[in-house]
Amino acid sequence: MLRENELRVHQVLPRSRANGPGTRLAIWLQGCTLGCPGCFNPETHPVQAGIHIAVDDLFLTIWTARAEFEGITISGGEPLQQRRPLLQLLRRVRQETGLTVIVFTGYEWGEIQKRPGIADRLACIDVLIAGRYQADQRLAAGLRGSSNKTVHMLSGRYQPGDIDATPDAEVVLMADGEILSSGIDPLLLIQPAGSEKDHRR
Repeated sequence: MLRENELRVHQVLPRSRANGPGTRLAIWLQGCTLGCPGCFNPETHPVQAGIHIAVDDLFLTIWTARAEFEGITISGGEPLQQRRPLLQLLRRVRQETGLTVIVFTGYEWGEIQKRPGIADRLACIDVLIAGRYQADQRLAAGLRGSSNKTVHMLSGRYQPGDIDATPDAEVVLMADGEILSSGIDPLLLIQPAGSEKDHRR
């Protein structure tokens, strides 16, 4: 059972260039009930999957390597469906580091405003990308998967041009040999049978 100080995590990418400006640590949380048709992260939807990581342990990972990146990006899954532990992590990042924070959510901006305690979370976020993925409005640029998504600059630490300049895709060879394709327009990698699984983000 998930404890109040734990997050359900799908994967952590220690260094990424395609999940926001500069080099970033990317975190994909596990669990989403929105079920957008065409979502390219369906493996992050089941709430029973992923691993449970204590907020303190995840923050320690961020703190230890903080000199190697300029910020963290949190996606999913649906981050806003893990309200309390997400807030714990965001507060520590905001209060104890100089790192920037980008969060992706499938909720529309109007829905976000109605969520309990949302002001506290927004106060710890620099850029929020909001809205459900709409396959018929696919954009795959500027950190927006579809054109209906909205970008909210909440702190002034980034400008729209910084978001637009983010590479659309990257291919990363992980330490365990896994090949990971990441970004708003991840590459579909064709691999021989028996090779490592491609993950699209």
